Amino acid sequence: MKRRTIAISALLVFAAASASRAEDLQDAYRQAASASPVIAQAQAQLDAELAGRPLARSALLPHINAGAIGGMNTAYVTGFGAQSLSTGYHSDVFSASLTESIFNGQEFIAMKQADGRIRASEAALAFAEQMVALEVAQTYFGVLQAQANQRVAQQQVDLLQSIANQTNANLKVGTGDIISVQEAQAQLDAARADLIAAKNAVEVAKDQLERLTHQPVETLQDITALQAMGPQPDTIEPWLATALKNQPLLQQAQETLNVSEQQVEFAKRARWPTLTLNGIGQHAAGTLIPPVAIDQIGAFLNLSIPIYEGGSTRASIHQAEALARANRANVAIVQDQIKLDTQTAFLDLQNSVAQFQATQQSVTSAQVSMEGTRKGYEIGSRSIIDLLTATTNYAVAQRNYYLALYTQLVARTQLKAAAGVLTPLDIEAINNLLYGNP
Repeated sequence: MKRRTIAISALLVFAAASASRAEDLQDAYRQAASASPVIAQAQAQLDAELAGRPLARSALLPHINAGAIGGMNTAYVTGFGAQSLSTGYHSDVFSASLTESIFNGQEFIAMKQADGRIRASEAALAFAEQMVALEVAQTYFGVLQAQANQRVAQQQVDLLQSIANQTNANLKVGTGDIISVQEAQAQLDAARADLIAAKNAVEVAKDQLERLTHQPVETLQDITALQAMGPQPDTIEPWLATALKNQPLLQQAQETLNVSEQQVEFAKRARWPTLTLNGIGQHAAGTLIPPVAIDQIGAFLNLSIPIYEGGSTRASIHQAEALARANRANVAIVQDQIKLDTQTAFLDLQNSVAQFQATQQSVTSAQVSMEGTRKGYEIGSRSIIDLLTATTNYAVAQRNYYLALYTQLVARTQLKAAAGVLTPLDIEAINNLLYGNP
């Protein structure tokens, strides 16, 4: 894709620079990343899944328990000749037990599932981080575009006000007509309404950025020069291959599918026998006449073979197989969507270059046309309708230019996000463009 350096036209009106340092895209991204509930939620989910691995592993490790029982007992004893005995006595039991799983097929599958869930959560976190970066870029430049539209709207009001003043002056000296005055005033009223709408749009755009950063929006660093650039490389195939390999959303879907397929095996292994080693040590003491004390230690193997579980095993297998089929279909859906998103973002970035270059030229042409039409109106060769139309066309050209300008910047991040490779370094690279550093 051909590159071309285009400076922002000096004919466009910019707001005066603030004496303090303006907030830039990188500042907004850092604030949003640190305050994002989406990232916080994904991180918490990952932490929970990380805890799931030692939880699954614990089923394969020894389980040791200790217990103690102490109590008072009352006994009524007969049978010692003609004498009966009624007495109360104290008894204590202290025990320790050990259980070690020797063989349990389901526990090994549970370990693999825990690892799969961790990888799925890692992919979900990466996706959340990329989506926050993309949303910050879209919203940041959305504010700048709204502010640019407000400046254009204000400029349009000023231009139409000067035309309205001129038509009124011409009417007073007898060289004008009331229709020209009314036409100019109608256009001026409409421009004032557009200015109000533009101001409201700025406030809405700022609110959207504040929702992401959780910080008030002050002065934002604007772009001063742009090198229009299309996709690199400029063919779709490498981008599709990158997306299918690196897109976190697809990685999450694939890991979820793996876990569901392992769940099928988990359900099937419910039919397998289990073997457990159990050990116990116990000390029991009581004060019944004569005093009794028992010390016991033992170990035994416990083999359990499931025969019939009321149909639960078969139902669990069928349920797991159905969920696996659903997740397999979901992977296909995600793959198709990623391909579409990547192709769309690729074409949008290509188109943004051409649109940017075309609209930059159209601003110059529209201004020349407006100035020529105004001179023609002053000498009587052009009508007031011609002048008002030329003025409107100039404002439209400016709005289209700003739209193309910020679309070109956002389109770069959209393609990286669609391919799953958007990183803070990409945000930094675009941020450098705000300071004229390619």
